[in-house]
Parts: sequence; structure tokens; C-alpha cells
Amino acid sequence: MAERSFATEVLKLRHGAGTTFTGEGILAVTKALLQSGVAYVGGYQGAPISHLVDVLSDAREVLDELGIYFEASASEATAAAMLAASVHYPLRGAVTFKSTVGLNVASDALANLASGGVTGGALVILGEDYGEGSSIMQERSHAFAMKSQMWLLDPRPDVAAIVDAVEAGFELSEASNTPVLLELRLRSCHLHGSFTAKDNVRPPMTVGDAVENPRRDLSRIVLPPASFLHEREKVTERWPAAVRFIRERRLNEVFGAGAADVGIIVQGGLYNTLNRALELLGCSDAFGRTRIPLYVMNVTYPVVDAEILEFCADKRAVLMVEEGQPDYLEQNLNAILRRAGASAALHGKDLLPVAGEYTAAAVTRGLRTFLDKYLPDAIDGEPTLLLPAEDPRSPFAKRVEPNTVHARPPGLCTGCPERPIFSALKLAERETGEHHVSADIGCHLFSINEPFNLGATTMGYGLGSAGASALNSTNAGRRPIAIMGDGGFWHNGLTSGVGNAVFNKNDQLLVVVDNAYSAATGGQDVLSSQADNPHRSTKHPIEQAARGVGVKWTKTVTNTYQVGELRDLFIDALTSTEPGPKVVVAQSECQLNRQRRVRPQTNQAIKDGKRVVRQRFGVDAETCTGDHACIRVSGCPSLTIKSNPDPMRTHPVATVLDSCVGCGVCGENAHAASLCPSFYRTDVVYNETWWDRTLAKFRSWWISLLSRPVERRAAKFEAA
Repeated sequence: MAERSFATEVLKLRHGAGTTFTGEGILAVTKALLQSGVAYVGGYQGAPISHLVDVLSDAREVLDELGIYFEASASEATAAAMLAASVHYPLRGAVTFKSTVGLNVASDALANLASGGVTGGALVILGEDYGEGSSIMQERSHAFAMKSQMWLLDPRPDVAAIVDAVEAGFELSEASNTPVLLELRLRSCHLHGSFTAKDNVRPPMTVGDAVENPRRDLSRIVLPPASFLHEREKVTERWPAAVRFIRERRLNEVFGAGAADVGIIVQGGLYNTLNRALELLGCSDAFGRTRIPLYVMNVTYPVVDAEILEFCADKRAVLMVEEGQPDYLEQNLNAILRRAGASAALHGKDLLPVAGEYTAAAVTRGLRTFLDKYLPDAIDGEPTLLLPAEDPRSPFAKRVEPNTVHARPPGLCTGCPERPIFSALKLAERETGEHHVSADIGCHLFSINEPFNLGATTMGYGLGSAGASALNSTNAGRRPIAIMGDGGFWHNGLTSGVGNAVFNKNDQLLVVVDNAYSAATGGQDVLSSQADNPHRSTKHPIEQAARGVGVKWTKTVTNTYQVGELRDLFIDALTSTEPGPKVVVAQSECQLNRQRRVRPQTNQAIKDGKRVVRQRFGVDAETCTGDHACIRVSGCPSLTIKSNPDPMRTHPVATVLDSCVGCGVCGENAHAASLCPSFYRTDVVYNETWWDRTLAKFRSWWISLLSRPVERRAAKFEAA
């Protein structure tokens, strides 16, 4: 169950030639694939391109009509290996996944693909997740393009430009027999715009046609001596063909030619940010009418030497705006200019940040320094974002002293079924002592923060178990703990983690967090999901898979909110004398997906007049001791503090906010940890029956009856 349905939006994919297509960047990419005659598409979900896989899933009817095969791949490596269909056959294929982490996984397949080359167009659509909003290590996809010699497109953040890049990417791939990477920044994926549509094209050859007519070319298989010839072919044939195509099709763009004797070279994906910086300095307008010449690299690899020299020929100085590090493009440009004896001075990361996201403020600041040195008369205005923080006009000025904005690390959602897992593990460690915890990629990685402070390392998706393998010691009194999600388990963890632990008789405890979906990437189904999926095979238990590769000690918990039972199971697993790895599958549905599924049903039932009961939890302020141990062991966003209503007590008391979803883990924690009995549950009844009203009256009468002695004593005390 994906977090968003595109069932309505995919109807736009039927737009024909001449119509105006309006929509999100991801939807436009899908339309561009259909217009390009793509024969097959695959991909692994992951921000910022998660929705592309969701769109393709929802567009299955349109794909079937055109004879296009679509597959939600088990991993990025699986997706990349699909492109092998374009090696011998004139099939246009596209796969998609998330930037460098996806390329890390897919690099083996892509290296082989790039070595042998392709006959049909092969396009890899990358969601480049670089900068402050990213959840991954800060690396660039550019290195993979250079390593394996795959061409890298980085189009301007404009829907029409992105559509053109998809179509040109296939043509470039076919013209040079080389796979092409299409890099889409986070904002590009989700911007909205319009373009003039074309008719969808049925692929001249479908995958069915290819299967019926098998082909084989020994020279395309990566095996000596062919693999040695591939390297020569890359340099003598494919590279010149790519450069020729890029120049003839004018994939790179020049704006403001001849306007000044200085210039700026910029990655296509940063064009909007650069133009905004120019606008703030009075050197351009919102429509890109620049007074400073720009060379926009919609293709960042290969760099076209001739175009660089032509642009720099009449320039005193040039600024290279290149986000991230290392400065691959700046080094390349330096080599081109110096070898040719060009006189233009080249600046880049000497004026702009060496690393980090190139925000409007960062680019404006560096651009201002460049223009101050070479073209000061072009500057018209002083942007407030360049003012020092001490200036009250600055957007970065401290408005209230000494208050500051506190850090807000990522955390688990309200009612998340993973929170009680870590509460139980912390409670278990009270008896077993602390353990080394090897974390993994996914929502459960948030457990490294307060209040759990669990997790010492994370080595990659599905590598939680493998990350603890070196800490296997028969002499140690404690065994390492590894955490892995269900998505990571099926992606990579079953073989590289569980299978490896069995093979090496590793004594670790592996906790598989099974929330029924690939939740961190948008709630897509996985093999162990319980949903009935008409297009995929689900309901394959993780415990059975673990036993299938040789795990002897493995147990599944179907309700992670039972903190006490889960704590006891962890203690058992950490003290068991059973040799080999121990696997606990902690299973409860992702609360976000549950709410997406249940809330519409509940609201409709209430609207239809049916009896509905919603559970809410609270804290009795008179009973609460104010030590807040419940918050420290839970960390739920709905569990916070408020002023103590008792004027004789100064400590604030715990309270439950209206955002509570009624999971009950706060009360379970209080019970399992032997905390105060201040938690209570309230059943909120909608469309109550006569029995509900009668029961409520009886309860009120009974409570009143029991309270009378207390009230009489209180009255006597007040009278005295």
C-alpha cells in the first residue's frame, strides 16, 4: 500500500500529440518514457524517485496496452541487470532508483553493461539525493559515470527540459551504444509544470518479440579478449559518437551570449538556483534573461572540450558552479583550458563552498564575490540574505535572544510499532547488560537517537547482520545484536546477512523489524506483506526464509506492542545456549499505512451511523509522579509534559496529546518497566447504542457511589 495513489493522475498519460500535459515531474518522466517507445521498465523505490515506481505501478493498464513490461525490482542490482535486455536487442529499457546508494548496489551490473555496450537505448533514472534534505551519505553520482564511462545527463529543473532529456537520453544511448544516467534532483522530481505532449509509441520490438527471436553476439559478452576490446571501443568509437551527438543536438545550452566578457558554467540541475542568485544581484530576471553569459551543462559527462573552449574564448574569467565534492568538473575544465593555452581564469570552489548543498544563499554569496572581482558594475542591488546576521534585516538574524532553535533529529512516528521493540530491548538490557548493536537502513535507524540510544554502526541496506559479523566471539560473554527491516531483509539481508551468519556459525541475535511494507520508501509491498496484491506474490513469512537458509533458533512476535512479552523473548535470545544465529521477527503493521487504510473505513462507518469505538490513552495528573520515566522509555511524540495541576508539586506531569492513535505502548511500557500506574484508557464511542448509554449511566452512578466517602471526608477537612 503505497503512501500515495496516482490512479487519477495516470489518466493524463493518454494525452496525445499537441495537447498540453500538466503535472508533477515524476509523472512527466513517465509520459516521456511512453513517448519514447520504451519496451520495459524496472526500478527499486527510494526517495526522491519512490513515486516514479508508484506511478508505473498505477499505470499498468496503459503499459499493458502498449506492450511495455514493468517490474518492481527486488533491489537496484536487479533493476540494473534488467538492462541486459538492451545488449543484443533494439529494445529501449529504463530503470530507476536512488542516486549513490542505489548505484553502489547496482554498480556490478552497470559496470558489465557499460563494458559490453548496448544496442537498444538503456536509461538509468537517478533520484539525486544530495544536500540538507538527504538521508544518505553525501556522495555524487558523477563518480560512477566516470568510473564505468556512462553518459550523465543533468537537465534544467523544468518539466519540458526533463521530458526532452528522457527522449534525448535514449537517442544518445543508441548513437553511442552506451548506457545513459539521467540525474534528477529532489526538487526536479516534484516540481509541477507543463509541456506539449506527443503520442505514446508502442515499442517496435517488445520483450515478447525478443524472447521469440533470441540473438547472441559474443563480442558483447564481458569475457577476455572481448573485455579488452571494450575499453578501446569506449575511447575510439563510443566517446566520439557521444560528443558528436551532444554537439549536433545542442543538448548543452548557452544563454546571454556576448553580454559580457566573463561567464558562468553551471550544472543543468543548478540552473534555477543560479538564475535566482543572478536575479537577486540584478543580473537577470525571473524568466532567465541574463546579462551574464551562461553555459548550462545539461550533459555533465562527457564534457565537450570544444564547447568549453568556444564559450571561454572571449572571457577574462569563468565561474564553475558545481555542487558537491570532489570538484570533478572544475578539474576537468582546468585540464581543458590549460592544455589549450586558454587565457580565461577559472574559479569555482575557491569562491563557492567546497561541499554541501548549493542553496540560493551559498550561490549568491559566491557569485557576488566573483562579480565584485571581475564585473562590479553589473551588480544592481544588495540582497538581504547577504547581510550579516547582526543586521536585523538579514533573514538569518537572531530574532529573540538568547532563545535558539533546538536540533530536531528524525524520530519514529506516533504509534510506530518499532518503538516498543526498542523499549523492550532497553528493558532487556537491564538484566543482560549492554550489547553492541549493528543498525541498518530504514525507520528503525532512528533508534540511534534519544531516548533509546541503540545502534553503533550502519553499513548499508540489508547489511545490519553483516555489520555485526566481525564481532562474533566464542570467548565473549555477550553476543552482538543486529537490526534489520523487512525491506532490507528481502533486498540484501537474507543472503549477505542471515546466510552468512549461518555459514560462519555466528552467535549474534538478529532482530528483523517486520512492519509489513517497505515503509521508509513510501509503504510499498514486499514479499512478506500481508496485503492481497493482484500483480505481485506476497505473504511469504520471513521466519520461513530464515529457517530455509539454516537458522535453528527463530521466533516471530505478531504484536510488538506487548512490550513485556517481547522483553522476555529478547532476554531468552540473548542468554540461550543454542549455537548459531538467533532471529526474532518482530511483526506489527506500519502505523502510517494502517492509518491510511483504517481512517477512511472508520470515517465512512461513522458517517453511515455504525457503532465505532476509538481507543484513547491518557495520564492521571493526580497519580503521575513527574519523574517522566515513561517518556524516557518510549519517546512517543504524543507523550509529553504539562504543568502540574497540584500547586503543592512543582514537577510537570506527563500528558498525552490529541495526536494519540491509541496504540497503547505508553501503558505497556509503564507496566513492563514497573513504572507508575497513572496511564488509563478511554473508549470513545461514536453512534452509541442504548446499551452504551445504559452502561455509561451505570458507570457514572457506581463511580459516584464509591466517591461519596472521599467527598465527605474532604468536606469535613475544608469545614475544619
